[in-house]
Amino acid sequence: MMNLNEKLSIAVVIPTYNEVRAIGEVVRGIPRNRVKEVIVVDNGSTDGTAEQATAAGARVIHESRKGYGSACWAGSQAARTSDLIVFLDGDRSDDPAQLDRIADPVIQGQADLVIGSRIGGSLEKGAMPLHAQLGNRMIVLLLRLLYGVRITDIGSFRAIRTCNLFELNMEQMTYGWPVEMVVKAARRKLRIQSVPIRYRKRIGISKVTGSLRGSMMAAYYMFLVPLKYLFRR
Repeated sequence: MMNLNEKLSIAVVIPTYNEVRAIGEVVRGIPRNRVKEVIVVDNGSTDGTAEQATAAGARVIHESRKGYGSACWAGSQAARTSDLIVFLDGDRSDDPAQLDRIADPVIQGQADLVIGSRIGGSLEKGAMPLHAQLGNRMIVLLLRLLYGVRITDIGSFRAIRTCNLFELNMEQMTYGWPVEMVVKAARRKLRIQSVPIRYRKRIGISKVTGSLRGSMMAAYYMFLVPLKYLFRR
């Protein structure tokens, strides 16, 4: 149990690809009195996302290797001097004003990994397509059956202590990153907790649920990863 008087430094990592319309609002919405640094990872945007993020006050780093996991990993490397990393998406769907809800259970020693639950919270109309909700529920059920993880969502808005993250030896550099983190945390007996959040309709078209290919690729990796690590030592 950590000392509750300990003041942990927080870095926010935001992976982005062509989010020029949303990223400024997202960065400005982060409660800076709680956060040491906001790191936006530009994953090859061509629309001025990096410039908008810089103007809003974020530190921007560039990651040329394509993939959600690649962007998250690059941001994690840049944030490793902070005690705690909070991940959220740059499309405005995750509400940065709810950062306390995500980070506080880790800070207070109640959990090691906290995941914001869209399913257990409130969904703005049109924020999460039905096929995405159904797929999410199936993945959550699979994680419960295989690893005993009792969460209600596998969403992007999450918090983890930096030292714990790097102990996981993350490998999935595409769509499998979110579920790999949960699987490896469960294998290490970390305490994983869901907290209800508001989830808003994103600005622009989703790279995952906005296309058939994106949805199928995400589903493939998210179902494959729990099975892949099941029998690994």
